[in-house]
Amino acid sequence: MDDLPPGFRFYPTEEELVSFYLHNKLEGTREDLNRVMNRVIPVVDIYESNPWDLPQFSGVLCYGDPEQWFFFIPRQESEARGGRPRRLTTTGYWKATGSPSSVYSSNNRMIGLKRTMVFYNGRAPNGKKTEWKMNEYKAIEGEASVSSSETPMLRQEFSLCRIYKKSKCLRAFDRRPSGVVIGGQPPVQQVRHGDVASTSGHPNRSIVERTSSPESSSSGDHQGHPSQPAGESENMEMAVDHNDPLWPWEQVNWFPGME
Repeated sequence: MDDLPPGFRFYPTEEELVSFYLHNKLEGTREDLNRVMNRVIPVVDIYESNPWDLPQFSGVLCYGDPEQWFFFIPRQESEARGGRPRRLTTTGYWKATGSPSSVYSSNNRMIGLKRTMVFYNGRAPNGKKTEWKMNEYKAIEGEASVSSSETPMLRQEFSLCRIYKKSKCLRAFDRRPSGVVIGGQPPVQQVRHGDVASTSGHPNRSIVERTSSPESSSSGDHQGHPSQPAGESENMEMAVDHNDPLWPWEQVNWFPGME
């Protein structure tokens, strides 16, 4: 992750996780591909570690990522004998929440099953819920249509999991905690008047946005609000030399350690 430019993440879709990574791991026919995938998504028995210890075992593209980590989970011996998986760790346990949901391909074929779990500290039934969560994916034999009434057969040799912490941020793309100074600028202060928030904290900057919902995007409709004077708008423009590249792309090592 240190060799990639800011903003780049290993962020696969659920279809990609199941149809490419998990499917090829289960087939195991290409040894070269399997070696590369093991560096991107390693095989780890996650139940031997507590969730906060798992990031250190993550793949090369997730190592250092503060948000999410992916692992292949081998089938436990209890599952191979027809029993239930053991989801206990040294300090707590993973508990399934809700019902499993289907994972579909781009052509609306069912390709897998997803189960969401939450980590609890302690032992059931008195465990304390934490912010650590997991999505566990299992692939099915072949593909099933949406209208199919047959129960699909699950592949059990490996499952794929996504470990992450529940975000406390209201906006998905604004992960900065309140009060943090970015680039030496003072923190933004907000003064609310009815349903309008006036944001300041930088010379010559005055931003007005609708705040009817804390989860609404700042790019919403602002019709009916006073427009910004032309002078202030000019002051907000950043001085950018469009002839210079923003990043030395030819020097970026997209897949470190995979030459």
